[in-house]
Amino acid sequence: MFEALGINKLTEAVYLEMLQHPEADIVALGERLGLTEEQVREALDDLARMSLLRASWADPEALRPVDPEVGLSMLLAREEADLARRQQDIEESRAAFTLLMAEQAELRGQTTSSGVERLEGMEVIRHRIRELAQGCRWEASSFMPGGAQSAASLEASRALDADAVERGVRLRTVYLDSVRNDPATLDYARWLAELGGEVRTVPALPLRLLIVDRDVAVVPVSAADDAPVALVVTTEGLLTALVALFQTVWKQAAPLGSARRRDDEGLSPQERQVLILLGEGHTDERIARRLGVSVRTTRRIAADLLTRLGARSRFQAGALAVTRGWIDESDLG
Repeated sequence: MFEALGINKLTEAVYLEMLQHPEADIVALGERLGLTEEQVREALDDLARMSLLRASWADPEALRPVDPEVGLSMLLAREEADLARRQQDIEESRAAFTLLMAEQAELRGQTTSSGVERLEGMEVIRHRIRELAQGCRWEASSFMPGGAQSAASLEASRALDADAVERGVRLRTVYLDSVRNDPATLDYARWLAELGGEVRTVPALPLRLLIVDRDVAVVPVSAADDAPVALVVTTEGLLTALVALFQTVWKQAAPLGSARRRDDEGLSPQERQVLILLGEGHTDERIARRLGVSVRTTRRIAADLLTRLGARSRFQAGALAVTRGWIDESDLG
């Protein structure tokens, strides 16, 4: 019945029996279910690991089943969160693959047949984005990684965003959580939300992205300051992958006005992302870029997590986080 939640049939049988007979001890449970004492103990260990058991109020040495409305709901929420993360991983991989194919087609000079346009230089990229924004009919969706946005970028976007909202265009923008700590970017995001745009934030973003009317997308190939390059893609396959990626991230993102909730372990989404990146072996500089924060902030968060875990190294912190269920092994790349 509950195998999808990670509960095997034997553990499920013990849990259901305990709900019917909360006072039953290990021996009684074994007799009722036809199980050995060892099998019952293994099932109890599984239930304790999944937080489906609690100490009795009357006798702290005795274990009682957690109300299924609470316990199973918590397990279901965890599974849904894991599924959402796996879905995002799939969409990111699909988008990365399709962009690679687009870039290769462009390099082979197949821009006309492949629906890929190459843009070189910041002025050229900004001009093309301005054209697309002015021609947008009903929806513009974007990822804005990098944390705090530059004053020039915010100023360039203000008139375009105001004009789009006035024309009835739905604006959906995803920033990094770290923009909540940058006054200028936060003020802009709030202004956009008050204007009628929809603004959400996440701990990390896979790439910079603009999708216009779900007909055309702009993605970077190179973010180098001296020679920025972007692709404009219009083919159905590429757009389908990019739209799916945006939708997946959008569903997991928190509206700007809401507080970022902490999970059962007391971790904020940003702290959880740092643990994952530490477990993958990333440097402080790389983590800072992914989260859009300073290296100093990254080191402060990492040091706090190591202290809470009692870890002596970054690698050990990642391993302990997996062992204690703070993050899942499948989260690590």
